[in-house]
Amino acid sequence: MTALALETLDLCKTFGALKVVNHVSLRLPQGARHALIGPNGAGKTTLVQLLSGVLRPDSGRILLAGVDISASSQQHRVKHGLVRTFQVTNLFRGLTVLENVYLAVSERDNSSRRMIAAAGKRGDLVGRAEAIIEQLGLASDRHRRISEIAYGQQRLVEIAVALSLDPKVLLLDEPAAGIPSKEASLLLDAVERLPADIAVLMIEHDMHVVRRFATEVSVLVGGHILMSGLPQEVMSSEEVRTVYLGQTGQKRFTAGAPHA
Repeated sequence: MTALALETLDLCKTFGALKVVNHVSLRLPQGARHALIGPNGAGKTTLVQLLSGVLRPDSGRILLAGVDISASSQQHRVKHGLVRTFQVTNLFRGLTVLENVYLAVSERDNSSRRMIAAAGKRGDLVGRAEAIIEQLGLASDRHRRISEIAYGQQRLVEIAVALSLDPKVLLLDEPAAGIPSKEASLLLDAVERLPADIAVLMIEHDMHVVRRFATEVSVLVGGHILMSGLPQEVMSSEEVRTVYLGQTGQKRFTAGAPHA
């Protein structure tokens, strides 16, 4: 039986009278490729904040490789392998691609206080950063500043930074948001090359992205899991279609539609 990389047990979070996350139980085995979808206001962002430690749950538990991290800090979770990206890129725009990734590598190595000035003396860390950049297809941009590269490339750099932290579980928060379709295919190519042993939970609206990425999909509605299953099963569900039709009016929610 495959070990669980991440598990939530009856996770709840309430703001005033509104229960935003309502008894959510998720199981991500090692190597999972799991997509979380749902209409606006479903509680997806709050759930990510609970998983990453930005918020504390009112009740329920979060287990990372079987260890309860429900009350752990964000830093503790990162150190123990739970890493996230953000809906909006969170990078040092004045630094180069290599410098951004090197800083993350050195943070993981507890060498970040030496900063970039000591990079020449830590060839092993530079080599690690270069390897990750190569893996994400960013080698030709490694000496360019973040402010000089396309937004799609910036999203790839953010994933490279996340990989530098040696994750066991990677939370991708709408990685394709704001990316032109031509650049989105490059991002998906990179996601498909992620190490097979990393469990990935992707929060996404774009059904084309979900269909290509996920082996399992969960639908969050009103703070609770409406259903989980194979992508085709979820996207052909009349109940799930009704949820999206209610939000998107004329747009059709089908397995072949590019967006929900």
